[in-house]
Amino acid sequence: MIPITDLSWQGLSWQDQLSHSVRSSKELSAALNLDLAEVETSFPVNVPRAYLDRIVPGNPRDPLLLQVLTQANELDENGESSPLKEESFDQGFGMIQKYRGRLLVVTTGSCAINCRYCFRKNFPYEDHQPSSSDWHQIFEHIKQDSSITEVILSGGDPLMLNDKRLAWIFDELNQIYHLQTIRLHTRLPIVIPDRITANLVATFESCRSQIVLVTHVNHGNEIDLSVVSALQKLRQIPITLLNQSVLLQGVNDSTEALTHLSRQLHSSGIIPYYLHLMDKVKGAGHFDVSEATGRELIQQLRVQLPGYLVPRLAREEPFKGSKTLIA
Repeated sequence: MIPITDLSWQGLSWQDQLSHSVRSSKELSAALNLDLAEVETSFPVNVPRAYLDRIVPGNPRDPLLLQVLTQANELDENGESSPLKEESFDQGFGMIQKYRGRLLVVTTGSCAINCRYCFRKNFPYEDHQPSSSDWHQIFEHIKQDSSITEVILSGGDPLMLNDKRLAWIFDELNQIYHLQTIRLHTRLPIVIPDRITANLVATFESCRSQIVLVTHVNHGNEIDLSVVSALQKLRQIPITLLNQSVLLQGVNDSTEALTHLSRQLHSSGIIPYYLHLMDKVKGAGHFDVSEATGRELIQQLRVQLPGYLVPRLAREEPFKGSKTLIA
């Protein structure tokens, strides 16, 4: 285990940084000078060092720590294994289509960080990770359906695929001329900023379609200078940067935290897009914030911030034709 004072991971490739990630509550305790309870669940601890360095040592209530720390509350069986019923929209080969004109592809089951409130923590990734032959089926499916104007690369985290693989996927999608937008939902530029490599930027630059990259930041402290620098590389392409947050008890359920978040996002060139009420997945009930509290927080943000910095409060519900806007 590398002590928090040892910065030898810096300068490593993003893949090598993954290998140095903290993998247990015991490691977190040692790295952060805390006495953390060891809670074993089927969803393991996984925290990259670049993210760990933004957690304040000695603070058991740090908002970044709470997002990645296993707690006894996770053993609570309330909630659902599949809160969004995504299996009902399975098109095969990793494709999920819930909304008209948009096709989501589960590119991988891997993530750089394990967020304790993840709505896909129980997702059967082994049945939904496309092989090379599956990708050919995906490309053919899109070609045959001209109503699909946007492909959403999701996961897991699509940026866990290496640059060569992503370049191939983008090259194939570029040849489908009714496709207008490629969207990526990713946490990697935030948790390991070095993931934004020159080769990845070149792939994005060569893309005919509009690229929308949706980050997942829940607290302003997740954004430091290394994140801003990585995002600056993307802004020069140009590329549309949006953010989706989850409203989480103890993490960002205050006007101060959400105001700080929106200002940090804006200073990094990201538009605060959605603030989601949490999907009620098993083991995450301790993060839940009521709809009434969410509405009140949004109203307070409208007083504190210009309109373009106020995200839309929303909930995703199975079998609805779009997200449900709350405020």
